Amino acid sequence: MSKSLLLYKTNLETLKVKNINSKPFQFKEFAVHQDKTAMKVGTDGVLLGAWVSLNHYPETILDIGAGTGMISLMLAQRSEAMTIDAVELDALAHEQCVENFEMSDWGDRLFCYNASFEEFADEMTEEEEQYDLIVSNPPFYSDDFESKDSSRNKARFTSSLSFESLIIGASKLLSETGAFSVIIPFKEEQSFVEMANQQKMHLQKVCHVKGNTTSAIKRSMLTFSFKQQEVITEELTIEISRHQYTKEYINLTKEFYLRM
Repeated sequence: MSKSLLLYKTNLETLKVKNINSKPFQFKEFAVHQDKTAMKVGTDGVLLGAWVSLNHYPETILDIGAGTGMISLMLAQRSEAMTIDAVELDALAHEQCVENFEMSDWGDRLFCYNASFEEFADEMTEEEEQYDLIVSNPPFYSDDFESKDSSRNKARFTSSLSFESLIIGASKLLSETGAFSVIIPFKEEQSFVEMANQQKMHLQKVCHVKGNTTSAIKRSMLTFSFKQQEVITEELTIEISRHQYTKEYINLTKEFYLRM
């Protein structure tokens, strides 16, 4: 094969990869474009968006570190909240989040701010804005494992938003009867709960997530509020075997995934 033909073939293959990567992730009621963002649609975000309780009928919701806006879109599908705000530090992720919001059926209820959460929290506190529900799939890998991709670092490393900053900011913006829900590594659960307690936020509900029936607990989904009560503890296993999902996982996510 000549060099020119080989180059042509290589360019075609590159184009195919770009086309594949540019395809949106299609949920039942909305699509998530993710070609501009470092972090793609993942199980953690879907779990949190499906699991978080809406039993207190929140009118205002905040999604911290929104990325593509997937969790906000899930909560827009699940709730009648009139205001669903999102805050995203990375400029390209913010742009994509806004686009995903505008293409959804709930664009009039969704808005994304391009700012650090610390800046956002300070400004909203000054304006005395509060939210009935705050959610976050926060960055949680330590600086020791940072990559050369600055966008990915912002999305997934604690240097861009520490747990302490997240908790302090959330405590300032959470309404008196509101709820704050996160998904974090199981190994970080105890220290996260202790930091939340320091801000007068108390654990209400916890769900421990396992990949399969024989694996160790990998994630903790936690819900906090300003009132104390007996903690509700759950456990969720995702798979029985590879691509064979448990009844509990199917029931949790079936309103979103196309093939559930």
